[in-house]
Amino acid sequence: MQLVDIGANLTHAAFRDDLPRVVERARQAGVAHIVVTGTAVDESLAATKIAEQFDLHATTGVHPHHARDCGPQTIPALRDIAQHPRVVAIGECGLDFNRNYSPHPDQEKWFVAQLELGMELGKPLFLHSRDAHPRFYEILRTHRVQRAVAHCFTGEKAELHAYLELGLYVGITGWICDERRGRHLLELVRDIPRERLLLETDSPYLTPRDLRPQPKARRNEPAFLPHVLEAVARALGRAPEEVAAETTRNALRFFGLHESGSSTAAQRPLAA
Repeated sequence: MQLVDIGANLTHAAFRDDLPRVVERARQAGVAHIVVTGTAVDESLAATKIAEQFDLHATTGVHPHHARDCGPQTIPALRDIAQHPRVVAIGECGLDFNRNYSPHPDQEKWFVAQLELGMELGKPLFLHSRDAHPRFYEILRTHRVQRAVAHCFTGEKAELHAYLELGLYVGITGWICDERRGRHLLELVRDIPRERLLLETDSPYLTPRDLRPQPKARRNEPAFLPHVLEAVARALGRAPEEVAAETTRNALRFFGLHESGSSTAAQRPLAA
C-alpha cells in the first residue's frame, strides 16, 4: 500500500536528532509522500528546506497562534516561498478560538490574507479550525474558497457537513483512535465522500492512543500513518487496501503530485 501523510510537523524540535531515520521509517511503512507543515514564515522556510533535502513536499503559511506576529512583510514572504516547486499548499492557516494565543481580529485578518494568497497563486489551502465554528465556515463561504482541506478534523456533525457543503476535503488523524475524545469520528467518517477523505499524522502530535507499543515520549511520526488507515478502514467497514488507494489518489489530485517522484518542476535553491 502507498499512503500520503498530508500533514507532518517535521520542523518540530522532536525530530531534530533523527529526522533521516524518521523519513526512512515512513518510507518502509509505505508512506510514499509526506507534506511538511509550515506554521510561520521561518518554519515554512525550514519546511521547504526539509522537503528539498528528503524529496518531500511542504506548505507555507502562518498558524493562527502566530497571527499576532504578522506584519506587512508576512504575505510577500509567504508568496516568495510559495514559488518553490516543493511547496504544494498555502497554510496552515485558519482560526483557533480554543487557546487564543492571538486576538480574534488578528487571526481573522491574516486568515483572510492567506486565503486570498492561495487563490491568487492557484494553490490549495491547508486549513486549521479549533473551536471556531461557525465563524471559520462563514469566512470560507464569503471568500468562496474552492480547493481546501479541513486539516485534522475533530469537530461534530454540523461542522463536518458545513465543510462538506463548501466542497472541502477532510483530513483524519490519530484522533479517531482516541477512545476518550475521538469516538464520534468513528461514525462521522462515514459521512465524508470517498473522493474527499485524506489521512495525516500531524506528527509529532496526536499519537494514536491505541498504538502498541507506545513510542518513546509518545512522539508521533509518519510511519504510524498505516495505524490511522486501519482505524479509518474499520470504521468504514472496508478493506484497508481500498481506503489506502482512494485516499492516496485523493491526496495526489488535491496537491497535484505524481504517483512517484516528487515534482514536475526543477528545484531552485531557497534564499538563506
